[in-house]
Amino acid sequence: MSTENRIFMVFSAFYLIMIRYRIGLRCIILLDCYIMNKEVVLERAPAACRYIDRRENMRKKWISIICAVIIMVCTIITPAYAAGIFLPEESNTKQAESTDLIEAPSGILMEAQTGTVVYQKDADTRRSPASITKIMTLILIFDALDKGSLKMDDTVTTSAHAKSMGGSQVFLEEGEIQTVETLIKCIVIASGNDASVAMAEHICGSEQEFVRHMNERAEGLGMKNTHFEDCCGLTESPDHYTTARDIAIMSRELITKYPKILEYSSIWMENITHVTRQGTKEFGLTNTNKLIRSYEGCVGLKTGSTSIAKYCLSAVAKRNDITLIAVVMAAPDYKVRFKDAASMLNYGFSKCSLYIDKKMEALPEIPVRNGKKKTVSLVYEEQFHYLDTTGQNIGNVKRKLRIHREVKAPVKKNTLAGDDLFRRWEGTGKSADPLRGKCGKSHISDCLKNVVTEIVIRY
Repeated sequence: MSTENRIFMVFSAFYLIMIRYRIGLRCIILLDCYIMNKEVVLERAPAACRYIDRRENMRKKWISIICAVIIMVCTIITPAYAAGIFLPEESNTKQAESTDLIEAPSGILMEAQTGTVVYQKDADTRRSPASITKIMTLILIFDALDKGSLKMDDTVTTSAHAKSMGGSQVFLEEGEIQTVETLIKCIVIASGNDASVAMAEHICGSEQEFVRHMNERAEGLGMKNTHFEDCCGLTESPDHYTTARDIAIMSRELITKYPKILEYSSIWMENITHVTRQGTKEFGLTNTNKLIRSYEGCVGLKTGSTSIAKYCLSAVAKRNDITLIAVVMAAPDYKVRFKDAASMLNYGFSKCSLYIDKKMEALPEIPVRNGKKKTVSLVYEEQFHYLDTTGQNIGNVKRKLRIHREVKAPVKKNTLAGDDLFRRWEGTGKSADPLRGKCGKSHISDCLKNVVTEIVIRY
C-alpha cells in the first residue's frame, strides 16, 4: 500500500469518527430532554434544543474547517513524499556508506575466508590495474610450484626481453641467473617487471603463452571483467583491464590457496645479489606497500601505478582470525590509495566477527551394504566458517552432525555421505530447519548456513 493511500485512510477514518461523535451527542441530548418530566419538557425543551442546535451548528463548522485544512495539507504533501523527495533514513545511511568511505572511484573490501563482500564502491567498472597484474603472475608461479613442475631453488636465466622491461625493476642483466625464490621476492616486494617476465618465460617458454594461461586462470576463477595483455601490467593497451571485484577474487585465491606468499609480501626490506659479467653487487629491495609499516596487521599484498591506471593497491591485513582484502583502483595519488585502504580495513575490522569450527568432531566409519568392505571412512570436505557483519555475538553456536546410516555398494570416492549443520541460538523455543530455512515460533535469530560442511567418503 502506498503512503498516499495510508494517509487517506487514516484521515477518512478520523472524519467518520467525528461525524459519528456529533450525531451521537445530539441523540443523547434529545433523549435526555424526552425522558424529563412533562412540565419541564413543555417549558424548557424548545429553548434547550435551540441552544443545542446553535452549539451543534458551530461545532459542525469548526469540524468541517479543520477537516478541510487537514485534507488540503495531505493533498499537497503526499505526492511529494510519494515521489521520493523525502528519502528514508536507512537509504541515506547506505548511500553514505557506499560513497563516503573512500576517495578513489573504485574499491572493495572482502573477507578472505568466506569471500564475503563487506564494502564496495563501483567495484565492477573496468580499469587498468598496472602492477596489480602481478598477482595473477604469482598465482601461476605458485600453481607450478604446487604441481611440482617448479621448485624454489630452480635457477632462472634472464633473457634480453626480460632485461628490456622499463618501469619498476630490479635491474636484472641479460644472462643473469637467479633462483625462483629470489625472483618471487623481486616481484612481490619491489614489483620487478623484469623478474615477472623472466619467470613467465621460464614457466611457459614465452610471455605470450604465459599470458594466455593467465586469462584462462582468470576465467576459471569467475573474473568476468578481466583480460590481460602482459604479465606485469606495464602495457598501455586498452585491452588490459580488470575490476576491483576481480582483483579481490584473485587476491583471495592467492593468499588462501598459497598462504606462503604472505611470508614474502610482508617483508619490508631485503637484499639480493646480482652476479653478472661485471661482477657481484648487492641490490636492496624495499616494499612498495607502505601499509606494511604503518597499518597494524598488514601482511601484503601488491601495489601498482601507471599514468593510465593511476594508483592502485590490493592490501591484506589480519587481526583476530579475520583476514581482509582491501582493493583500491584509480586513486589520484599514492597517499589516497593507502588512506582509502586503511579506511576500508578499519571499517571491516569494526564490523566483522568470524566463527571458525576449530574443534571438528571426529567422524565414524559408515557401513557399506553388499560391499567387499564392511565400512568406509569419512572426511570433511571443508572447515566451516561464518562471517557476521551485524555486530552480533556469534559465540553461542550449536552443531548437529548428520550422516547416512549406510551406503550401498559400489561406493565412489568423494560421494556425499552427510552434512554438518550449524545454527545460532538466541534463546529458547522451537529449532530452525537449516535445510529449508524455516523458523518456528521462537527466539532464534537466524541460521548460520544451510548445509555448511559436506561429509564425503574417503578410501
